[in-house]
Amino acid sequence: MAKKDFRFLCYPYMRESLSTVDYEIRTDSLTTQIGLAASLTKDVPDVYRDLMELLPMAYHLNGSVRGKLAITDNDLKRLSAIYDHYVAEVKEHIETFVLPQGSTAACVLHTCRSEAKKSVRALHKVSLEREIPEILFDYAHLLANVLFVMAVYVNKQHGIEEIPFISKSYPTKPMKKKTEE
Repeated sequence: MAKKDFRFLCYPYMRESLSTVDYEIRTDSLTTQIGLAASLTKDVPDVYRDLMELLPMAYHLNGSVRGKLAITDNDLKRLSAIYDHYVAEVKEHIETFVLPQGSTAACVLHTCRSEAKKSVRALHKVSLEREIPEILFDYAHLLANVLFVMAVYVNKQHGIEEIPFISKSYPTKPMKKKTEE
């Protein structure tokens, strides 16, 4: 029997029917988007540093379903500290929904946020088929929120104003007007 030529195989689990494959593909997409965001944030050193730290963590999130759990309580605490750092910087800009716009780096971070949310949803689908440690849900949800506040922070660093989104479907809080100093 001839040996399989792996150039014709992009991912060994592609034909599995379980949702684990969809989750792994989704988190791979998230990881590649975080890498793209990092390449665009070298002019915002704290964001670049944090994204480079989150890059392998997204792959750890990926592998923690099929393989050994690689997300720890310390990882969750670290991610929470990153979140707190950016929230402290942009608190007044995130009191309402904002449009995903601004600098290219901020827009890519918004794409990362969306990919993280899709990863949470894919993880939920996996949880319908097998038990998933709650820490993976916590980490994935928090990661989406971190990526959002990073996007707003990057816009702030580039002097770009957030544009509030006023929903016609749901009641939203109006954004507070800045007071003159």
